[in-house]
Amino acid sequence: MPVHGVVDSVHWRKRLLSPDEATRNAGREALATAIKDAHAYGGSSVLLVPGRVGGKDETHDHVWERSIAEIRKVLPLASRLGVHVLIENVWNGFCEQPEQLRDYIDAINSPWVGVYFDIGNHQKFAPSEKWVQVLGRRIVKLDVKDWGKKAGFCKLGDGDVNWPAVRRALAEIRFTGWCTAEVRGGDRERLAEIAERMDKCLSL
Repeated sequence: MPVHGVVDSVHWRKRLLSPDEATRNAGREALATAIKDAHAYGGSSVLLVPGRVGGKDETHDHVWERSIAEIRKVLPLASRLGVHVLIENVWNGFCEQPEQLRDYIDAINSPWVGVYFDIGNHQKFAPSEKWVQVLGRRIVKLDVKDWGKKAGFCKLGDGDVNWPAVRRALAEIRFTGWCTAEVRGGDRERLAEIAERMDKCLSL
């Protein structure tokens, strides 16, 4: 089974936006370790949540400035090993509009930093297809799940995501990367259902 990427395991506890320098250093070291692990497994990316807006010492500007400074420090390693650092929105109060996330990625200005686009997560703030259109080729990989105002996180196809519009938007940016179903698992019957729904939603 191929391992195409890993998730930074401590980005919630050792945040890159922390006002404490020692905590930021620990977070950066963990990110570097994740990059090395991804390379060792034959993967091509590390999923990173750069921080969470959480008060006067953890504002949106703090997340932006501190996380960019720390991410830049690991880019020589990422480049040497051929591993992307991919940013995901997880309702952490940061870059909740597509133009903000676009500008954040552009501010880092590296071919080794992009977006791990979660189709369901982003639907809460703006139609998922709009995010795809604005982010464009900055999107490197997809997390595939659904979300609705009434349904919450739900089975693929049962939420508010406009899947035909998402497919058209992905085709327009010529997306060809990995797509990971981020939904509840189960037995073989449940896994078969996930595969069927994913194929239908993405027209695979």
